[in-house]
Amino acid sequence: MTSTIDSGARPHIAIVAMFFPPSRASGVYRPLATANLLVEMGWDVTVVTADPTFFDDITGSRDDSLLAAIDPRVRVERVAVPSQHLQRDVRKMSRLRADMPLIATAGARIGQKVFPDKYVTWLPGVVRRLLGVHRRNRIDVVLATGNPWTAFKAAHDFGRLARVPYVMDYRDSWTLDQFNERPAFPDDSREVAAERTLIEAAARVVHVNEPMRAWHADRYPRAAERMLVVENGFDPELLGDVTQEVPPADRPLRFGYLGTITSHLPHAATWQGWNLALGTHPELAGATAHLYGHLGFFPRDAQVLRAMIPGPEAGVFLEGPVAKAEVRAAYESLDVLLMMIPSSRFVTAGKTYECLATGKPVVAIHTPETAATEPMRGYPLWFPVRSVDGPAVADALVEAARAARSATPQVYAAARAHADTYRRENQVRVLDAALREVISGA
Repeated sequence: MTSTIDSGARPHIAIVAMFFPPSRASGVYRPLATANLLVEMGWDVTVVTADPTFFDDITGSRDDSLLAAIDPRVRVERVAVPSQHLQRDVRKMSRLRADMPLIATAGARIGQKVFPDKYVTWLPGVVRRLLGVHRRNRIDVVLATGNPWTAFKAAHDFGRLARVPYVMDYRDSWTLDQFNERPAFPDDSREVAAERTLIEAAARVVHVNEPMRAWHADRYPRAAERMLVVENGFDPELLGDVTQEVPPADRPLRFGYLGTITSHLPHAATWQGWNLALGTHPELAGATAHLYGHLGFFPRDAQVLRAMIPGPEAGVFLEGPVAKAEVRAAYESLDVLLMMIPSSRFVTAGKTYECLATGKPVVAIHTPETAATEPMRGYPLWFPVRSVDGPAVADALVEAARAARSATPQVYAAARAHADTYRRENQVRVLDAALREVISGA
C-alpha cells in the first residue's frame, strides 16, 4: 500500500493529550508546541483533549489566554471526562455521588480493574472520537502523551481497531518514581504489566532525556531499539525576545522565578541561602526575590506553600500568576533567575530551557547529578550550586549577582547562542523524522 508520504499528501497525525489549553498544567506546553510545529513541518494535526469543564470542575486550573497560542490550523477535538469519581468538592458532586458514592463510582472502579489508571473513564470517549476522526480523514499515526496513561491505552486500542501505528511520548514517567529514583510499583504489579504491553506494541517510545530512555530500555529490552530522546525546549513564540542588559548600579538586584510553585521545589535550601547572602554579602544589599506563578496546581495547595516561602520582610514577594502575554515583561524585570527544580538524575524540567532562553544569569538549585545539568553545561551565565544547602546556594547567588553587574554584550551573545540549540523546533525535528519513519514503515 502507498503511504501518505509516498503519495505526496500531508500526513495526518492525531495527538492524544488530556492536558492542552485552556489547562494550565505544566504538561500543556510540550503537546501544544509539538502540535503547532508539526503543522509547520507539513502535517495535518488533530488534537484529542479533555473538555474544559474537566479543568474547571476537577483540576481547578485553567488559563484561557493559552488558547490564543494554538495554531488555527490545528483541529482540536474535546472529549468529556466522566469524573464524578474524582470529585472531592461536595458542592460539585452529583446527588448520586454525594448520597451513594459506591454506586456512583462503580463504573470507574470496574474500569480500573481493566486498566490501572484513575482517568480510565476517559478511554471509551477518546477511542470513539479517534474512530470518528479517522472515518472523515484517515489518521496515519497517533502520538499519545502521558500522563494520564489512559492516553497511551487509547492510542493502543484505536490502533488495533484501525490498524494505525502509535507513538508514546513520556512527558512524565509512569512506573518510575523519577523524583526518588526508584520504581514506583513492584515488578509484578498491574501497572508494570500494562506498561510493558503498551510499550512493546508501540512503533516508537519517546523520552525527554537520556537517563529516562536508558532506564526504560533496561526495563523493557524488547522495545529498546524503538526508544528515542526528544528533549523539551523553549518556545520563542511564547517567550518572545527577552532584553538583556546590565542593571543600573544604583538599583538593588531583582532575583526571580517564573512557573508553578510546588512543594517539590528546594524551598528550604533556597531561602536559607537567600537569607545568608542577603545578610552577609554587599552584592545582594537591598536585593529582592519575586515569584511569579500559581501556588500549586490545585487551590488546596496554596496555604501549605505559603508557609514554605519567606515574606516581604525577607525581601521575597509572591507576585501571582502571569498570563503568557506578560511572561516576557516579567523576565525582563529580573536580573538573575532562580532555577529551582527537584533534584534527580531523571529530571530535566521544562523550566531549564526557558531560563536558558532569557540569556540572563541563572542560579541552578539542584544536585549536579540532576539531568538538567546537561542542557545548562556550556551556558556562560550558569551558576550551579555545589550541593543543595543554604551555604552553597548563598555562594551561587553572590556569583550570579556579580555576573549580572559585569556581563558584556559578548557574554550575552554567547548565552543566546547556547540557548538557540534548544529551541523547541530543533527538538521536534527529531520527532518529525521518527514519525515519518513510522508511516513509511522504516
